[in-house]
Amino acid sequence: MTVPNLKDVREPCRKPPIQWKFADILADPSIRARWEKVRRYFFLRESTYDMTSRCNIRCEGCYYFEGQKQYAEENRAPEAWRELMRAEKDRGVTFVVLAGAEPALVPDLCQVCFEEMPLGTIATNGLIRIPEAVGYRIHISVWGNDATSKRVRGAADMLERQLDNYQDDPRAVFVYTFTPANIDEAYDVTAILAKRNAKVTFNMFSAPVGYDGPLKHTPASLGRVRQTMVDLLAADPEHVLFSNYNAVVHTHRLGLHDLFSCPYPRRNPTRNVGLGRSFRQYRTDLSWDRNAACCVPDTDCADCRHYAAGSAIVTSKLFRHAIDPETFRAWLDYVDTYLAVWVKGYEKEPNLYTSVTEPPCCPP
Repeated sequence: MTVPNLKDVREPCRKPPIQWKFADILADPSIRARWEKVRRYFFLRESTYDMTSRCNIRCEGCYYFEGQKQYAEENRAPEAWRELMRAEKDRGVTFVVLAGAEPALVPDLCQVCFEEMPLGTIATNGLIRIPEAVGYRIHISVWGNDATSKRVRGAADMLERQLDNYQDDPRAVFVYTFTPANIDEAYDVTAILAKRNAKVTFNMFSAPVGYDGPLKHTPASLGRVRQTMVDLLAADPEHVLFSNYNAVVHTHRLGLHDLFSCPYPRRNPTRNVGLGRSFRQYRTDLSWDRNAACCVPDTDCADCRHYAAGSAIVTSKLFRHAIDPETFRAWLDYVDTYLAVWVKGYEKEPNLYTSVTEPPCCPP
């Protein structure tokens, strides 16, 4: 595969040379096949749930230990969680994201959620194995090599311990979070994961509200991360679950909200449709606050490039991307990546668009 030259990225706010009809875009057999594949999952409706306020490590820049949610009293009653999941199904929720501080510390509650709502993902640091009976996708956070993890997360031999827990586990996806300090480490870490036949995807550190520490990205680091993501994808598409368009939108000089307008309730006053109607972010006491509800609460919205946010924000912009075959291919790659990362059993296919393009109609 030829690695695209990032200097060839098209200018934002371009206008297609012709006005394409959606039916004409779908006339391409490869586009139609991918469209038919991904659209079967448009029934997914998510909400997120903090399972516990306890954690076995403490990471610099942790989202959980910001804001008021960390002070909520824990509800550890399995039947209360079962009732919540049943009520969520009645509201139309079909997909759960279990997070908090560390969900692996409450496997009984994770099991109850899985029994009631079998589609979902757990975000974990991976140091405690979640029982196989909990059949969710499992996202294992990686913040660099073991030396960096020891410094930033306070845990020794972290990658080796994570791999020992989840090697050859079909639930597992390792999520490498880029900071300005760990960009070069991504090559070695990805190689280690691939050697152990682990799947990896990429995330961007997005500053919590008020954070101005060394993990926050700069324009220079965004450019380096973009090139690194594209390099790693080109070198090993079998193990790297990503697309060039993922790299572009998550390393853009503008955050996801400024690029696309965030649909989560925290930034979206609409209550009648989409995430404004259905999404809730539950705290450990099973309460929720619409004014704070987003996929990663207490993130600075202007700095948000989080992979979890993009899974809803970018995928919801279908018609913005259906302007020409190339742009729609890039969007389909993004959706295909999102589903492979988040839905257990969904297999990613080769990317349709192997060049690099800016998001359509973004602000100048």
